[in-house]
Amino acid sequence: MELVSIGDFARRVRLSARALRFYDEVGLLLPAQVDPDSGYRWYATHQEDRARLIMSLRHLGVPLAQIATIVECDPAEAARQVAAFWAEAEFEHHGRRALTGFLVADLTGESPDRYDVQVRELPARQVLCLRRHVTPEQLVLVGRDFIVRRMREAGVPRLAGVAGNPYVIYHGMVTEDSDGPAEWCRPVPDAEAEQLAASFPDLALRTEPAHQEAYVHRPSAQSDPEAWLVMQALAAWAVEHRRQAAEGVRMVLVPDRSPGANGPACDIAIRLREAS
Repeated sequence: MELVSIGDFARRVRLSARALRFYDEVGLLLPAQVDPDSGYRWYATHQEDRARLIMSLRHLGVPLAQIATIVECDPAEAARQVAAFWAEAEFEHHGRRALTGFLVADLTGESPDRYDVQVRELPARQVLCLRRHVTPEQLVLVGRDFIVRRMREAGVPRLAGVAGNPYVIYHGMVTEDSDGPAEWCRPVPDAEAEQLAASFPDLALRTEPAHQEAYVHRPSAQSDPEAWLVMQALAAWAVEHRRQAAEGVRMVLVPDRSPGANGPACDIAIRLREAS
């Protein structure tokens, strides 16, 4: 094993000695040998690839904790994790870019119709509901369990058309700092509602009155970097048209039957109170 001094190693990998000492302290890149008397660090030449990988990941903005995981993976898994990190970063950048455009337009007095707000009539219906305080990670898991596993596996019948689409109501924001609550809702036929409610004692059965719903169709229910902007657009539309939302924002799951569709689309919506 060929050893080089910390100074030589720093020049080889284009890192400062200070950075190398920091990576040693946090456990990312330990010296191959440390002098027991002076504490001087020596590095093996085969550690250069790891050092360059760490430096590259830092330039990408990968958090140290995630880098620690990536550098211990085999190349294929490390590549998968890097690709996943950048996909998430691009998703967040898209949302920030859209929000920036929205704020610039708003601050300069412009009000572009960025989203096509539609209004539809929905009938009165019986709805099975599950309300929970959740984190962003739990939001997806609870929704999938409620809508996919419990309702589908139990063969719960659907209402026809858009009135039968399941939806989630955000009574509060679900973020790292706020846990909602969120309420998952599954419309069911009137004739079978009481029997179904008895089969799911942890769920609430309530009657939702006939109402109008303002909505914006979105291509994916899985991830939408502009969801926050759509919610703002719906709120602005309601003010402009002198309408009030009856409760929180809804995400209505819409089956996407287009070729190559990966999961459902959605309508981001608000239930409207009766116009005064």
